[in-house]
Amino acid sequence: MATISAKLVKELRDRTGLGMMECKKALKETDGDIEKAIEEMRKKSGMKAAKKAGRIAAEGLVATKISDDGSFGVLVEVNSETDFAARDENLGIFVDKVIAKSFESKETDVTKLMEGELEVARGELVQKIGENISVRRIVQLNDKVVGQYVHGNKRIGVLVALNGGDVELAKDIAMHIAAVNPQYIQQSDVPEDVIQKEKDIFTAQAAESGKPPAIIEKMIGGRINKFLAEISLLDQPFVKDPDVKIGALAKNAGAEVVAMVRFEVGEGIDKEEVDFAAEVAAQLKA
Repeated sequence: MATISAKLVKELRDRTGLGMMECKKALKETDGDIEKAIEEMRKKSGMKAAKKAGRIAAEGLVATKISDDGSFGVLVEVNSETDFAARDENLGIFVDKVIAKSFESKETDVTKLMEGELEVARGELVQKIGENISVRRIVQLNDKVVGQYVHGNKRIGVLVALNGGDVELAKDIAMHIAAVNPQYIQQSDVPEDVIQKEKDIFTAQAAESGKPPAIIEKMIGGRINKFLAEISLLDQPFVKDPDVKIGALAKNAGAEVVAMVRFEVGEGIDKEEVDFAAEVAAQLKA
């Protein structure tokens, strides 16, 4: 058996980014052949990725990329199992690769985008970090002006498309969307079933007041109008200047908001709540 030197282990670590003991073990198994060791580690990374694929990944990062002329933008969400892994620089590097490929290819289908080198890179990252990593969703906007905003913790990202205005206005509106989370651009976009659901709730609440039907009807109408204004972007007070509504802000700049997308890491994913104390206790009893 070949002698596994510290220099050889370091070289394998530098090339793979994996732990010292894992590299040393791989070199022993391949009799010091570094190329074979890398090949075997890549095979194992695929197995490791497959084993972890069923585990819930609801943490992670969002990222955006805008074209130089500000007319095209991409927003992606990549998930990990823990926020600790989300802070790993290797995950950030992988996210950059994902968004760069989507930007270049204009592909938004995750399955198609991940074919080839990106899936290999994901498998290697799973082995390196030790968690399930998944590219969850990708969206692209293309219009006269596209703006973006990513919150400092990289958990909330926004793209907004304008007809008119400029990139700075689009960025301000994107920042507002990140902070306030409007559900629709304007009141006319709100589905009738959403309005009816709120109306039913308000009606039931108002009925308990004991007020005359005519008063109750006015109460319901007022609350519905308030509800619609709260969830519609154009009717919301601008977060940086509450005296101005977003609709007026855009109109004064000769702009129209035509599309918006907001990603928040893990939204809509049923997270697995783990009671670590109970888990340890169960293992001790076994």
